[in-house]
Amino acid sequence: MKLEFEYGQGMMNANLPDSTDVFIPGTTVPDPPCLPQDWDTLYKATLDSIRNPIGMPTLTELAHKGSSVVIVIPDIVKGGNQPTSHRKVAIRACLNELYSAGVEKKDILLLFSNGLHPRATVQEMQTILGDDLFHEFYPTHQITSHDSEDPDHTIDLGYTDHGDHVIMNKYVYDADVAILIGHTQGNPYGGYSGGYKHCATGISHWRSIGAHHVPEVMHRPDFVPVSTHSEMRYKFDQQGMFMEEKMGKKFFCCDAVLDTISRQIEINSGYAKEMQPISWKMADKRTFVKWAEKKYDVIVFGMPTNFHYGNGMGTNPIQMMQALSAQVIRHKRIMSDHCVFIVSSICDGYFHEERWPYLPELYTMFQHDYNQTLPDMDHYGEYFATKEEYIRQYRFANAFHPFHGFSMMSCGHLAEMDTSAIYIVGAREPGIARSMGLKTRATFEEALADAEKKFVGPNPNILALPQTYKLGAVHLCMKDDNPKGLY
Repeated sequence: MKLEFEYGQGMMNANLPDSTDVFIPGTTVPDPPCLPQDWDTLYKATLDSIRNPIGMPTLTELAHKGSSVVIVIPDIVKGGNQPTSHRKVAIRACLNELYSAGVEKKDILLLFSNGLHPRATVQEMQTILGDDLFHEFYPTHQITSHDSEDPDHTIDLGYTDHGDHVIMNKYVYDADVAILIGHTQGNPYGGYSGGYKHCATGISHWRSIGAHHVPEVMHRPDFVPVSTHSEMRYKFDQQGMFMEEKMGKKFFCCDAVLDTISRQIEINSGYAKEMQPISWKMADKRTFVKWAEKKYDVIVFGMPTNFHYGNGMGTNPIQMMQALSAQVIRHKRIMSDHCVFIVSSICDGYFHEERWPYLPELYTMFQHDYNQTLPDMDHYGEYFATKEEYIRQYRFANAFHPFHGFSMMSCGHLAEMDTSAIYIVGAREPGIARSMGLKTRATFEEALADAEKKFVGPNPNILALPQTYKLGAVHLCMKDDNPKGLY
């Protein structure tokens, strides 16, 4: 069986046994039907949701003339940028409702919830919002990105009952109405984006994120395989509700369940605590796919240079490990106990230092001083997170926050924990892959032969996952599976 897998900016061929199974999200098992994708239909569905919120008053009841409003919007990483994307439709629907209640345009702020991700560039703002919204708010300085290191626009709320330090965006805290536009989209961190995950990670501080994106949470047995019943998910909810308690108001959420290519399947609005479980019912049907009839010994996929977090993710060794581990988190239910990954990656040493300025230093430190596994680096988190030059690059040069690398490393160790071996195929700088504990071979065929000899034996069950990073991922399950606590 001849297949193609992502590799750098192109593709790499693989000749795999004819017994190989292939899974492509949205194709092998179709998604639930999406809503008609014309603007009028989507706008009406979104408006109906906003006017019938779950567990809280409507926007027209919450807002009036003189009310200040912040609309919190996900960054470029997920959600789609098509003309009828959920962000574009939902923002317009919310604005029209607010205007009808007497809210004035001058009292509205559009805020990108980038968290520790790079603050949005002007070009990204325009791509996400579209020309009309961008030109309506940008000239009057009513579009900005969360800056978790800005002392004038963050506020320390103290500690939750569980000891999590919660620091949040002050624009949101001070607003009369805070709207979260979110996506109920499959995520290895806590099951889904949207809901309380949106505020807990998007408008907070590294100390808040450091309560859940760390080994003591991510290496718990409830984190792999992914579910909505992990300690991480509980912490998202606890921090989000703590924000609401201290603000004295609830977030008004408008979340869309998205399909494989980011089209709206269902839209739910209202109080996150009550809205999330309802939204997850439909999202589970799209995301937790009961398909596999056997456990797989070998999983094959490809890694492009540019995906999710940006250009360089598929060559940067720390980011590569996170991307590999995300597939473990999603697919652990269908992996045999001795499962091996075989993955194409150009692995040429490109760190993209403008975007991840701290990672070369972090990677170099991992090679020295008794750092045997990625969690051994965890104690350097505060050292990096408070390093002034890296913080300046996050605030003013569209770089990732330095603590983000530690959330990536915490996740990255799962690939080592939960596989027998990972082969990187086609690495131009194979020493980089080997320095992360990965094996290297020139071709898929060589890697498979070696895996059969050393780990999985002859005639292994093989699963091929083409387009892994081009489509909205799913969490694969056994066909007869009904894992406790999943739904």
